[in-house]
Amino acid sequence: MIARVAFISMHTSPLRNPGEGDAGGMNVYLHELSTTMAAQNVSVDVFTRRDHLRLPETVTVAPGYRVHHLQAGPPCALPIEWQAPHLEEFSQALLERLEAGTALPDLVHSHYWLSGWAALEVKERVGIPMANSFHTLGRVKDATRRADQSPTHPMRIATEETLISSADCVVASTPFEADDLMDHYGADPTKLCISPPGVNRTNFKPGDQAAARRRLGLGAGPLAVFVGRIQALKGPDVALAAVKAARERIPDLRLLVVGGPSGPEGKREMEALRAAAAGLGQGAVRFYSPVPHDRLGDFYRAADVLVAPSRSESFGLAVAEAQACGLPVVAARRGGLMYVVEDGGSGWLVDGWEPEGYALAITKVLEDEELRAGMSARGVEWALQYSWQATSERLLELYRSVLFHQ
Repeated sequence: MIARVAFISMHTSPLRNPGEGDAGGMNVYLHELSTTMAAQNVSVDVFTRRDHLRLPETVTVAPGYRVHHLQAGPPCALPIEWQAPHLEEFSQALLERLEAGTALPDLVHSHYWLSGWAALEVKERVGIPMANSFHTLGRVKDATRRADQSPTHPMRIATEETLISSADCVVASTPFEADDLMDHYGADPTKLCISPPGVNRTNFKPGDQAAARRRLGLGAGPLAVFVGRIQALKGPDVALAAVKAARERIPDLRLLVVGGPSGPEGKREMEALRAAAAGLGQGAVRFYSPVPHDRLGDFYRAADVLVAPSRSESFGLAVAEAQACGLPVVAARRGGLMYVVEDGGSGWLVDGWEPEGYALAITKVLEDEELRAGMSARGVEWALQYSWQATSERLLELYRSVLFHQ
């Protein structure tokens, strides 16, 4: 029986809004999974780095679900790339907090390579078994990075290799991520577990499009939406260029961009995106700062198509949530997106990152009302396979298996 689990998430907190800074689908994953496990009487403690001076040491989010803020480096927001020098401090603070508690967790489950480093220290010094989820992989990102982006730092690659060989289990979100782990890192397939994230159907479900547009202050007309952090990896530049090309056939097409700058180059990406948007004319593109996760559903219900040209995606939670709302998707034929989108059913998958391919798919969706309605219905049906309850049960079964084989 699993009574206590520790989730390690050094670089970002489940209390953060996705789309701001380095917060994204992983934050949602941690929050939803912790909430679901706690409801199953599993005590869940999430350990993250303190990124604000006034944060309390511990926040009780729900009965049985707590978030702990550990001192590691300055108590302010830091890009992921600037957190590595504080790994040892974070690891030491984590060990001290675990050993000071009333009981050690049965297992630690780390998320991302930074957290995996800390969790491996716990495993080696205290003997607690560990699982690790990477969410993104350095070598996979390098395979499709934009030409002007720097390659992954060797320290990250080396740490990922160590974690893959040393963790008791590595959790992949899709079979495609499992393939990446084996193809790019030589991962032992017997140590891999596939467990897709879920969708919160209280927040993400079909609804009245006109009502959603009224709530957002939007009028009639064809509407595309991009949801994600503003960084090269997520392809917002491709989404905007695709909408620009699609407007040659659909002149009144507008684009909503929901998300904030992310990473050291995020501000530059946002500036370039706004400059490109200005060239489309007033009102063609509307930018929104990150919104609370439970408010994203209105953007999906208001739109006619989601554009998701990510260059690397282990799963694609926004895509799954959009489909649950009945929104057709145009996405990159890459990584987890090939698992989340039923090509030709719930949306279209596009090869590469040339805007013209996405523009063609967007116009297909928008110009064919019958096709759009069919994709909408199929997306809702397709998304039913993603459940946080099922994710929680799969992981708890995995944890029990790890403990059994210790």
